[in-house]
Amino acid sequence: MNLKGPTHLDRITINPDVMDYQPCIRGLRIPVSLVVKLMASCKSIREILDDYPELEEEDVKQALEHVAWATAETSIPMVP
Repeated sequence: MNLKGPTHLDRITINPDVMDYQPCIRGLRIPVSLVVKLMASCKSIREILDDYPELEEEDVKQALEHVAWATAETSIPMVP
């Protein structure tokens, strides 16, 4: 993983006119959260690319890296 920081994530876009400010892939109406949820449900990158042919492998990698950086910057309290 490239550790330069989130500024190199050039495939992740946030636009008020596209998905209401949700981080998306390259301005498409494919939110980063969808890609991460698909990975979490055990879909492979190949399966995701087959289901969403407008995506590229680097899009999926940057979506995961975006979430990794975003969650590292936020403290989430654990509720017992």
